[in-house]
Amino acid sequence: MKVIKRNGSEVIFDITKIIVAISKANDAIEEEARLTPMQIRRIAEAVELGCIRMNRAPEVEEIQDMVEKQIMAHGAYEVAKKYITYRYTRNLVRRSNTTDDKILSLIECCNEEAKQENANKNPTVNSVQRDYMAGEVSRDLTSRLLLPEEIVKAHEEGIIHFHDTDYYAQHMHNCDLVNLEDMLQNGTVISGTMIERPHSFSTACNIATQIIAQVASNQYGGQSISLTHLAPFVQVSREKIRAAFKRELEITGVELSEEKFDEIVELRLRDEVSRGVQTIQYQVVTLLTTNGQAPFITVFMYLGEAKNEREKKDLAIIIEETLLQRYRGVKNEDGVYITPAFPKLIYVLEEQNIHPDSPYYYLTELSAKCTAKRMVPDYISEKKMLELKVDKNGDGHCYTCMGCRSFLTPYVDENGQPKYYGRFNQGVVTINLVDVALSSGGNIEKFWKVFDERLELCHKALMCRHERLKGTLSDAAPILWQHGALARLEKGEPIDKLLFGGYSTISLGYAGLYECVKYMTGKSHTDPSATPFALSVMQYMNDACKKWKAEHNIDFSLYGTPLESTTYKFAKCLQKRFGIVPGINDKGYITNSYHIHVTEEVDAFTKLAFESQFQALSPGGAISYVEVPNMQQNLEAVLQVMKFIYDNIMYAELNTKSDYCQCCGWDGEIVIEEEDGKLIWKCPKCGNTDQAKMNVARRTCGYIGTQYWNQGRTQEIKERVLHL
Repeated sequence: MKVIKRNGSEVIFDITKIIVAISKANDAIEEEARLTPMQIRRIAEAVELGCIRMNRAPEVEEIQDMVEKQIMAHGAYEVAKKYITYRYTRNLVRRSNTTDDKILSLIECCNEEAKQENANKNPTVNSVQRDYMAGEVSRDLTSRLLLPEEIVKAHEEGIIHFHDTDYYAQHMHNCDLVNLEDMLQNGTVISGTMIERPHSFSTACNIATQIIAQVASNQYGGQSISLTHLAPFVQVSREKIRAAFKRELEITGVELSEEKFDEIVELRLRDEVSRGVQTIQYQVVTLLTTNGQAPFITVFMYLGEAKNEREKKDLAIIIEETLLQRYRGVKNEDGVYITPAFPKLIYVLEEQNIHPDSPYYYLTELSAKCTAKRMVPDYISEKKMLELKVDKNGDGHCYTCMGCRSFLTPYVDENGQPKYYGRFNQGVVTINLVDVALSSGGNIEKFWKVFDERLELCHKALMCRHERLKGTLSDAAPILWQHGALARLEKGEPIDKLLFGGYSTISLGYAGLYECVKYMTGKSHTDPSATPFALSVMQYMNDACKKWKAEHNIDFSLYGTPLESTTYKFAKCLQKRFGIVPGINDKGYITNSYHIHVTEEVDAFTKLAFESQFQALSPGGAISYVEVPNMQQNLEAVLQVMKFIYDNIMYAELNTKSDYCQCCGWDGEIVIEEEDGKLIWKCPKCGNTDQAKMNVARRTCGYIGTQYWNQGRTQEIKERVLHL
């Protein structure tokens, strides 16, 4: 069994260390109040058994908590007092160099928490280590100097989660909807170099990847671009190819029919589109931004955005090529095609592509094939989105999220025109709904009282995020604020006007609705008798956002938090504060946002239909999923799910597996097993457990992860049931 030390490194559990620690406290008191050696041994064995029952690697702090409780359970209160005093004294000494220890453990690659913090970061790489080191300094500054003590305490206790403290010291935000159209059509500046309107599709794709990298290095969350903004350059290349081909024929004296001429032009154009799309795919997966990972980029594919029929047909060509290349995958270092994490793809289901007789149904069939093998694209229903995303004029709109799920709210500019590209999210603070429920003890009146207190904490924390951005000058990130990605402000101009009036959003996240409802009602929120309470909790948070928006003229929006590593943190904090409550906090994770619990047996269609009502109450972002087996030989079922998504839910995805063992060539599912109290990944064919010698891709919480997960998230992945 492994133990996680305070600096994040792992060591083998050693019962003698517990015996020695208790013995020291025991020897420091009067002899008549001391424990016997046998009692000390029993206490240590009880703690060891408690650690084994956790089914994960315990932290040192958790072990010490258990030691205290066991000593007191034996009635040895004087011994307990000495043990607690010694522990407190050691903690005071330790505080002075905690940041130093963490940074050193990062450099030596022995910090297990850092290794599993982000499923798309490799902590052995220098650039990732540099980012994590800077992050530790930022966290230290944030907790000591920048945030109010009550917010820091609530964050540390898992009452709320103040996201991205490792970037808070800088004046940065998290998510963007990049205005690629403006930057390509009107030019931009990258690293002081003027980039003019491109003269070919392939050049436009190359510029797009440079923009993606620059944007990723100036914020810390997801960003999205639309393929529609690249579509006009297909015609630019077509005309260029036609002119060049015509010159070739004149020089050679060859004569071709107009039909054959056009056919060859289109073939050459397809080659250029293929090269351009390949540029985006390979640049994105091979670029390392300043935060040490590939850019967290989402690519949006929506035929309905095209301005005319010619552009729509050209957009369809780009979408087709994008899907074909993602289906193929990218080669790993052994030359085997595997599933890349990015770019994340979103395909809009619309009347032009959803029915077998629709003109672009072939793209939908290709999407189904790609999803079955590579887990993307994910799907947005134009039909449902137009119903849910309605602006002040009563018009519905369909647009992409920023990254994996963060959605902007509808916005109409001063000219009465809807605007989405060029907008952003200021940041996120998440409320732990399970904590609210457990703190109430099941008393409904106390629940709403505690809920109000917790929401006010989130309100204060969100205003800290907002105030941190206020006064930021456009010079801080010229690519964002001066050169078109988000705005075209003057040099030295504050970004403040973009923080108010709904231009940008700020998100109240939430987690653990399932456990919250189950504790308060005794039933899953899928039970018809408990669903109304679940919906009332969602509405309560929306009402709070509405009140704050009216107070500050800032667009607060409710957001279904992905909880990548925080799911584990929240679970541990709940266990520490409330003990083990069966069925509520007895696992190493809590449930993402409004989702049905991963172990609950439910079919795909029932799950999507049920969760759709919660998406409507999560305007700042949400995504639903269905867990499926290998569907490559059952594409008709995938298409049925996609049709159901179109009719019933705004945004959803299908989760499958896509793995490869580099030791034996196994390309089936890499399984999760328990070994020495720790969950590990293992090849079922050759038994390989070296994560560096296998490629595993899993949908973590809206996007694909490829660098492994902490023990809580790994347990959640292991326990997922299939919905088809």
